Order: sequence, then C-alpha cells, then structure tokens
Amino acid sequence: MRLPFEEAVTRHGPTVLRVCRAVLGAGADADDAWSETFLAALQAWPDLPEDTNVEAWLVRVAGRKAIDITRARARHAIPTDTLPERTTALGQASDDTAHVWADVARLPERQRLAIAYHYLGGLPHTETAQIIGGTPDAVRRAAADGIRTLRRQLRAEQSPTDAARTADVSPPTAPDRTPRTSPDHRTDGAAR
Repeated sequence: MRLPFEEAVTRHGPTVLRVCRAVLGAGADADDAWSETFLAALQAWPDLPEDTNVEAWLVRVAGRKAIDITRARARHAIPTDTLPERTTALGQASDDTAHVWADVARLPERQRLAIAYHYLGGLPHTETAQIIGGTPDAVRRAAADGIRTLRRQLRAEQSPTDAARTADVSPPTAPDRTPRTSPDHRTDGAAR
C-alpha cells in the first residue's frame, strides 16, 4: 500500500533536498527545485502505481526539476544584493559542513550528478545513467572519481596535526601465521 502523500514528503523530503543541493548548490534554487518536485509529485500521486519505489521516483523528479533550473540559469542571471532569510533548518549546511558542500559544488558536473543521484539519492548506477546519460560503468567511474577528489580535498583541508595523526595510523596487519617450527626440524633435538 502506498504511503499518504504527506508522509512521503516527511520521509523522503530530506533526501530530495540533499540531491537538489548537490546538483544546484545550497540556496534558493535548490529550495525551488525541492518545492517543484513535490508539487509535480502531488499532481502525479493518484496515478502512481502501487509498486513504485517512491524515494527513487522522487529523486528522479528532483533531478529533472534541477535540470530545468540549471537551464533557466543559463538563459539569464538574476543578480541580487540581499540573501533570503532562512526560514527552516531542514537540510541547511552547518558551519562545520559548509566546506563539504562547497567542495561538491566545485566537482565537474558529471561527477557531481553521479554523486548526487547515487550516494545522496540512493539510485543504482543504472538509473543514474538513464538520468544523466551514458553507461552505468561511466557513471560508476564518475562517482568514484568524484569521491576520490572529495577525499583528497578533505585530506588537504585537515590541519597538519590531524594529517600527521592520520598518516601515522596504519591499518592493522594480519597476525603472523608461520609455524614456529618447520616439519624438517624437530623441537626435541632428535634427528629424523
């Protein structure tokens, strides 16, 4: 049985917002894409098949709304001197995570979209490939390259003390399983 629409908004709204912010950056455009996603979803809700993966469907709708906004941005820019007031803390980047969102925004578009849809939206690489184009292997590679870049940037942003501490910690090694005595040498001193 399908969820009531209000419950779907409550349950999947944060995921949709994260995807919108990963594609568009934190700000009004991401909030607009989130709103347009749920307006479109509300219209289609009565006709949605019962067996639909609602979260994946909402992420796909959000991706399309984000693309619409990206295209609108390319057509004309609207400069502003004032920032909108923050009315909700839902999905807002805190001061300690703002740099992560800035790093994500600096990724090449394919890497950013692959990360947004796969890691934040939970879509498999096959569905992500259908949304952004290309093959699942190419999307998997773009996502891996993006994650590697983000990890490298995170390491570079660490303080020298944190970086040294991280570098000094090596993964545990497997215990030495070599026998103390070989079959050719007896421990009792007797010859074979």
